[in-house]
Parts: sequence; structure tokens; C-alpha cells
Amino acid sequence: MNYTEPQLRTINVIRYVTPLREGGSLPAIAEGDDEFLYVLKFRGAGQGVKALIAELIGGEIARLLGLKVPELVFANLDAAFGRSEADEEIQDLLKFSVGLNLALHYLSGAITFDPVVTTLDAKLASQIVWLDCLLTNVDRTPRNTNMLVWHKELWLIDHGAALYFHHSWHNWEEQAKRPFVQVKDHVLLPLASMLDEVDAEFKAILTDDRIRTIVNLIPDDWLTDDSQNGTPAERREVYTQFLITRAAASDIFVKEAQHARAILI
Repeated sequence: MNYTEPQLRTINVIRYVTPLREGGSLPAIAEGDDEFLYVLKFRGAGQGVKALIAELIGGEIARLLGLKVPELVFANLDAAFGRSEADEEIQDLLKFSVGLNLALHYLSGAITFDPVVTTLDAKLASQIVWLDCLLTNVDRTPRNTNMLVWHKELWLIDHGAALYFHHSWHNWEEQAKRPFVQVKDHVLLPLASMLDEVDAEFKAILTDDRIRTIVNLIPDDWLTDDSQNGTPAERREVYTQFLITRAAASDIFVKEAQHARAILI
């Protein structure tokens, strides 16, 4: 496959359209100064910038591996934005989200993936299960698939719950080599019969340099909170080494997924 280094555009948010209240972090549909609509993820929401970091890394790794993800952009929110918002909860969220946020291109008319309605082939299902095991993404269950069908194609959204090691990363080396036991709840696990083939293909694509390139997209501004020690460069290195280590030890999470699938079927 041809590889192009990821480059995220930066937009300015000019209009708050409507909240998406089904999301726990209260994302919203917003308009950018490029006249496109986006699903805006706020740095001032519950999990803060860590959810944005997981969204950024997860989405761009998925794209690198050939899966469909809406375009990700950095979204700048001005301090004057939202002062006329009547809803106090939304007004507070906007106030605490001034600066650089993250947004996904809004797929107008997309419908939520339903495994009963839409059947996926084993290869695609295995690819998504492998990705979520790598990212330790706990949020792709039958109750909340975080996948959309748009123009008859499957699109992955919402990776904010991935990389949960970064909420307590003092033992990240150990966490990088753990099996992903939550895979037993993955909505696509029953279909994922080609994990060995996908493992070989994806590890060839996901080189150390490509991982580092994606991690380097994280803005310094998202890596300067007080939750962990270290400079932005040092924190990026932890993310990079976590993903490199996890990819190298993929046989651990592949075997766990295969074991969980065998119990299901």
C-alpha cells in the first residue's frame, strides 16, 4: 500500500449547531470556517485531553491500516465563542474547552451499524477486532458499536475510550503486554475468523516509524497537564513505546481473542 504521512488540518469553530446528548462527553455538531460540519470533541469534557489523544491516535492508526475513519481535524475554539449559549452546562463546557480541540468530519445521513441488519465479511471483522485489541478499545460492543454505515461502507468512529493505560501509566510496560480480556464483549468477535492473517498483514504495515509519526501529531498543549510527569516529548515517547511494544507482542492479544471467540461459537 502507498503510505502518506498524516497531516491534520486546523479549523476555527464558527457555529455551535447542536449537542449530541447520547455521548457521555457531550460532543456536538459544529460548523468550521471551511463551511463543513464536524462532530466536535471537547477538551473540557469529562476525560479531558486524554480522550482527544486516544481519538487522534486510534483514528489515524485505523486509517493507516486501511480502515475508513472520518477526517480528523484540530478545531480551535475562541474564548468569545458560546457566550450567548443559554444552556449553562454547554456554556461551561465551551468555557473549559477554549483552545485546540479535536473534530471528526460529520457524515450526514449515516446510520448506526447494526450487526443484525449489516453483515460484514470475516476479513473486515478481524481487522477491526485486531485494531481494538491493539488500542485496548473497550467501546465497540453490541450496546454501543461506534461504527456507522455511510454510502454503503463501514466507518469507524469514537476511539476516545482506547489506550486506557494513560489514565494510570506508571506500569505502561506491563500493560503493553497484557491480553485484552474485554475483547469477549466485542460486537464483531463472532465473525473474526481471520485474526492470524490480519496479524501478519497489519504488523507489516504498522512499523515503528509510522507509529512515531502518528504519535508526533499530538499537540504539546495536550501533554502539559499535571496528571503525569515529563515533558511533552517524554510523554509522546511513552505512547510510542507502548504501541511499538504492544504491536510486537500481538500474539498475546490475538490468542486471547481467538480463545474468547472459541467460547462464543
